[in-house]
Amino acid sequence: MSAKNSKTVDLARYCARIGYAGPLEPTSATLAGLIEHHIAKIPFENIDILLERGIDLSPAAVDAKLIGRGRGGYCFEQNGLFKRVLGAIGFHVESLAARVLWMAPTNAPPHPRTHMALRVTLDGAPWLADVGFGGGGPTSPLSLAETAPQATRHEPFRVVPRGAGVIVEAEFDGTWHALYDLSLEPLLDVDHVPSNWYTSTHPASPFRRALMVARATDDTRYALLNRRLTVRRQSGPVERRNLDAGELERTLTDTFGLPVEPEWRPLLQRIAAPAG
Repeated sequence: MSAKNSKTVDLARYCARIGYAGPLEPTSATLAGLIEHHIAKIPFENIDILLERGIDLSPAAVDAKLIGRGRGGYCFEQNGLFKRVLGAIGFHVESLAARVLWMAPTNAPPHPRTHMALRVTLDGAPWLADVGFGGGGPTSPLSLAETAPQATRHEPFRVVPRGAGVIVEAEFDGTWHALYDLSLEPLLDVDHVPSNWYTSTHPASPFRRALMVARATDDTRYALLNRRLTVRRQSGPVERRNLDAGELERTLTDTFGLPVEPEWRPLLQRIAAPAG
């Protein structure tokens, strides 16, 4: 196990958290293995935002939440942690920012670049690593130099050049969908602070208006949008159903592995209440 930059993250605790027992060397196999285990064990979730708790991006706070308390988080927490993990192992990794296009109407005004992703350079070649996009994000590293469709453990993805950046797309049910418009200009960690503040506090932020939870195992994607649970397996029909408050709490615990706190229950009851 590499001890490089180990002061920034406890690699042993992180690996135990995600159930990873493979090699810790800066290789493509290690990168793929870490992504696979991370997204299976640390769910995407925005519960603290809905509870008005704010999102602290300091390494100590992120590690205490995602590693120590068994919680998940959203892109700035997830990819911020993953960046430090990769750096501690010895990867060359940079932060990038993206404009989210997923589920946006084609004529919608542009959103600010509020999604954080990572570029990892291996043997001189650039790769996209993103453990923080949620239900439709890439479950494997994607080559940023390849324009043809790329297979992952789940859907095919492709990287389409546009201007000075790229559009990252995924194929769902035979149709290509744009996930985000990714700038290739590297950023400092401090550059994500105002984006995190906007995304977690602005009334127009979608994270302020809806519960979002997601994780991806070897063969299944699970996504929760308010009380609607979607289960998408590699084979078979997509399953969707609405949950009541009790089912919602059990799903957060059993499906997403989250330690439900008593303070969450009023929120879950409001979310589960049918629209009037």
